[in-house]
Amino acid sequence: MAKVIIFGNTRTAELALYYLQNDSEHEVVAFTVEQDYIQEPTFHGLPLVPFETLEQIYSPSEFKFFAPLTEKNMNRVRARVYEQGLEKGYSYISYISSHATVLTDKIGDNCFILEDNTIQPYVTIGNDVVLWSGNHIGHHGTIGDHVFFTSHVVLSGGCQVGNYCFIGVNATIRDQSVLGEGTLIAMGANLTRQKTDPWSIWKGNPAEKAAISSKDIKI
Repeated sequence: MAKVIIFGNTRTAELALYYLQNDSEHEVVAFTVEQDYIQEPTFHGLPLVPFETLEQIYSPSEFKFFAPLTEKNMNRVRARVYEQGLEKGYSYISYISSHATVLTDKIGDNCFILEDNTIQPYVTIGNDVVLWSGNHIGHHGTIGDHVFFTSHVVLSGGCQVGNYCFIGVNATIRDQSVLGEGTLIAMGANLTRQKTDPWSIWKGNPAEKAAISSKDIKI
């Protein structure tokens, strides 16, 4: 069990609180965001403290950190907060739902893995990865850092997912595919291509490459 500080004061932070309180041994003691986003001193009855001075209030030697942020700016906002937490000296927890089927122990820190995910044997998952509910992660796959899977995604066996990728609801990715860094697979897309370019967008069935970069959109 760890005493945990959650980054955020939005619905995602609220969900993290619910899951940790109801499906883990961890104790949530506080929330934190940047000073400019604090309007009230508490969130869900717990202290809401400035991230800028967090380590002065909650020592990294006594408390752990959890930053399950959204996919904003192709996961780069979450990645920034993750790196800043490390710089402050914090170690991270991961939350893995007891209602997920997880057949690997190769899962990094600051991961948020919700109910009904199926993660098959020999899968490796990096740091700062979000798997929303109901995904299938096929055997011998590799997922990099700062990746976001929405819901009901099928990632077939042997795939490689680069850092900062985003996979939309109900997308299907064929076996042995290699997704370049920052690839965005749109909702309902059926990716049959073996390899995608970095920071590309793929949509449709079969999926085709969009003319713009995933760096140029706001999600």
